[in-house]
Order: sequence, then C-alpha cells, then structure tokens
Amino acid sequence: MHYLLFYDTAPDYLARRPAHRADHLALVRDAHARGELVLAGALADPADGAVLVFRDEAAAGAFAATDPYVRHGLVTGWRVRKWATVVGDGAEIPVQ
Repeated sequence: MHYLLFYDTAPDYLARRPAHRADHLALVRDAHARGELVLAGALADPADGAVLVFRDEAAAGAFAATDPYVRHGLVTGWRVRKWATVVGDGAEIPVQ
C-alpha cells in the first residue's frame, strides 16, 4: 500500500511559507532519503493544499507531526488515507 498525506493550507500560506520552507524541505528530503516518502508537492491554482505519498502510514503521521508547516499553522488540517495502487511503477497490488 501507499499512503497519501493530505494537507489543507491556511489562506495566507503562500505569504508565510518562505520563513519555514528550508526546514520543511529538509524534512522532505530526509524522509525521501530514508525511503519513506515517494513523492510530494503542493496543489496549485488554487494553492490550498499539498499531497505527499508515503510507503508507511506511521511515517506519514510522524512526518506531519514534526513538519514546520503544521507546527507553525501554515497547514490547518491533515489526514492520511490508504491508497491501493494497482497500475504503474511501484504499484503495490498490480493488476494482471
């Protein structure tokens, strides 16, 4: 399985992001280097959220709990959803 970490962002997220972006990106890079994080990115037009793809549910929750964007209120809500991937590179339950 993969796990999607969904972020909802504050209305002033883009204005407040620069102050915390380096620390957030360091956390992202570390999670990716450990093999926990597959992909991550912000939603655009409108910039009202982000989606991060993890290999482990606990890792996704731990990431959110320590993310500077969450700790400083740029993220107003987050949730983790199990994602049963079936097609594509790295699909966990490939269909035949």
